[in-house]
Amino acid sequence: MTSVAPHPDRAALVRRLRAAGCVFAEDEAELLIAAAAGSAEALAGLVERRLAGHPLEHVLGWAEFCGLRVAVDPGVFVPRRRTALLVATAARLTAPGPAMVELCCGTGAATLALVPLVAPRWAAAVDVDPAAVACARRNLAGPGVPVYEGDLFDPLPRTWRGRLDLVVANAPYVPTAAVALLPPEARLYEAPVALDGGPDGLSVLRRVAAGAAHWLRPGGQLVVESSGAQAATLCAVLDGCGLAPTVVRDEEAGAVAVTGRRRG
Repeated sequence: MTSVAPHPDRAALVRRLRAAGCVFAEDEAELLIAAAAGSAEALAGLVERRLAGHPLEHVLGWAEFCGLRVAVDPGVFVPRRRTALLVATAARLTAPGPAMVELCCGTGAATLALVPLVAPRWAAAVDVDPAAVACARRNLAGPGVPVYEGDLFDPLPRTWRGRLDLVVANAPYVPTAAVALLPPEARLYEAPVALDGGPDGLSVLRRVAAGAAHWLRPGGQLVVESSGAQAATLCAVLDGCGLAPTVVRDEEAGAVAVTGRRRG
């Protein structure tokens, strides 16, 4: 059996990454070496960006999400593993063949993961950030999902109003005052519009809930992500919009999904 010799720069690279505070330095070194595809110059450029603090996913150009490789462009919100709970919850609540929309889609990762699970009869994704829209269009070109640029429901075809079975959104929910406390990888390199949820973190989610009450069909489901501390307040918001709320938690992942079924 032929063994593959380790990359000659690997040990030194691991030490540099570890010194820069990268917790998973060994794994990151392997990913960076693979991304450089044998080019010492390319590797040096990738390592320089990572040591400067750029998110690993921006440096590599992709992130793993729900077992998929999702393209991530510089400046675009990086899909988090905890958002897998949103995907699993939406798939569980939705019958096959839904009409579905992802708001605040970022890379479109949630839609990309949901399409093979629920086989939507039609679907779309929306984001207000042009860079995110361009990235999501690349990711969702394969399944043929259109990506609209605009504010929440505004750019969607009016004929969809009141006919959606599923709306999912990983909207920004970090309170404005807490944005400065986020890790540098997020606050320096991801779009603020993808992070800042207003004074209590729920400004965008209130608008999502209000819109969902009109865009969902009776019995349709809204599924969003929030923090655990916000869940009770968000449930009250959904209830006030005519949506019957529930909370789903994954304690191990530190994830919370809040759902709202349109009454009527």
